[in-house]
Amino acid sequence: MKTLYKLLLVAAFHLMVSNQTLHAQKIRLKVLGQKDTTVNLIKYFGKGLYYADTAIMKNGIVEFNGAKQKPGILGLLLPGQQYFEFIYNNEEIWLETSGNNGMEYNKNLVVKKSEENKVFIPYVNYITERKTVAGKLGEERAKFKATDAEYKNLGDQIDLISKEVLAYQKQLIAMNQGKLVCKIVQMSIDIVIPDAPKDDKGRITDSSFQFRYFRNHYWDNVDLKDERLVNNPIFHNKLEYYFSKNMMIQHWDTVIYHAFQFCDNLNPKSRTFEYCVGWIAQTFGKSQQMGMDKVYYHMLDRYYCSKNAEGKHPSFWVDESKYAELCKDLDNKMAICIGEKAPNLILKDTSDAKWVNLHDLKSEYTILYFWDPECGHCKTITPKLAKLYREKMKNRNVEVFSVGKAIGKDFEAWKKFIRENNLSFLNVAVTDKLYQIAKEKPESLVPLFPGDVGKPTTLESLNYQSTYDVFSTPKVYILDKDKNIIAKSLSMSQIEDLLDNLQNKKDAPKIMEQDAKEDAQMQKKD
Repeated sequence: MKTLYKLLLVAAFHLMVSNQTLHAQKIRLKVLGQKDTTVNLIKYFGKGLYYADTAIMKNGIVEFNGAKQKPGILGLLLPGQQYFEFIYNNEEIWLETSGNNGMEYNKNLVVKKSEENKVFIPYVNYITERKTVAGKLGEERAKFKATDAEYKNLGDQIDLISKEVLAYQKQLIAMNQGKLVCKIVQMSIDIVIPDAPKDDKGRITDSSFQFRYFRNHYWDNVDLKDERLVNNPIFHNKLEYYFSKNMMIQHWDTVIYHAFQFCDNLNPKSRTFEYCVGWIAQTFGKSQQMGMDKVYYHMLDRYYCSKNAEGKHPSFWVDESKYAELCKDLDNKMAICIGEKAPNLILKDTSDAKWVNLHDLKSEYTILYFWDPECGHCKTITPKLAKLYREKMKNRNVEVFSVGKAIGKDFEAWKKFIRENNLSFLNVAVTDKLYQIAKEKPESLVPLFPGDVGKPTTLESLNYQSTYDVFSTPKVYILDKDKNIIAKSLSMSQIEDLLDNLQNKKDAPKIMEQDAKEDAQMQKKD
């Protein structure tokens, strides 16, 4: 009986604690004058706003269960897409406001209960007011010349506001250690950059010192181990700035280096890791800058398609069913990024007898071109390439290695198109005859094991569509003399411009007219 009594006491205690926890995390919001309606609690993940919960507001009052939410910046979304924001950190919240729009709601917020928001709401209002004043001063200063006395006077006033804001922020941080709001404010403060070193004559000895210091210490004011910080847009803004041209050369290898260095130092089980890895991969995967797909594929390889010490994918937020498609042919895609040596192709020409080896070409540059004689876009682009080759590139030691579709009925269509359009560059293909042999006796064409000699071609050549990710045509790669990929997915006018620049022929008359539609179509082929 005593044992049962003790168990009941323990159960009652846990229930009491549980109820107190739920009560302590209640989010109570009141909007004066608001009609009864359905409202939404919204949350940040980086800069993105997402629905967090839904409830009915009655008499202007709505309550949410905070225990269901993660600490960070939350907001109440009202009809008309108007909302106001507040900070949540596992505490009971009671806020009241009034107004007709989001700006008024934020300005009129009254904190009835919430230690975090007693600091956060006044801070937001102060920053908003100071930013407004500084903005008006900036507009006024723009009316003067830099040499005018009033220009300097207004500039001094703006600088004074900046100093006042910084002092306010530092005081807030000093007085609110342990609060989430303290870390958020700290995150918004730029680091102090020391002066560059000078010699005994006062001359700067390292002109890039301050830039390198800024980049190396950029995250000093951000607690990257605290995943609560990723749930607000300030974190996103810092991340976006860090990977922009302001902080690093927008070259794929540079971005990959810094992306790996940054992400590898994050907690691999945290939402910070999830957001940063996902944002970097997505951002550079969608980039319109040629070559940035390399960042995307390397991010996939390192953080999605690999396995960690536990035998699991590092990207814990991705459903297992997605990996087959996400990681499909990833090695091939990485092998055809800019900067990589182009995989060799050994295929037959139109005679169906002679083998042509891509890597054996002695040209200064090579245009590797994939096309289909029945493809409508190819029928327009291919004759342009032939003209560019005949009238300009052939005499400048630029070769075209053209791989056509020539299996079945396409074999004759391929040869007919070549004849009728005077395609005088190298034309190769997996011909219909070659295809049949590959199906029946592949061992006669490709090595069966490393070191197997005497075979005319390779499996990568016969499967060139997979090797070069050719699932839509036309597709273009530009190779240097060593057959390294230096560009891809270019239109004919872009190819001409690139090669004119590379060969110091910038002033050469142009043969190809620029076609914006063609430029866009070729980019989509990537």
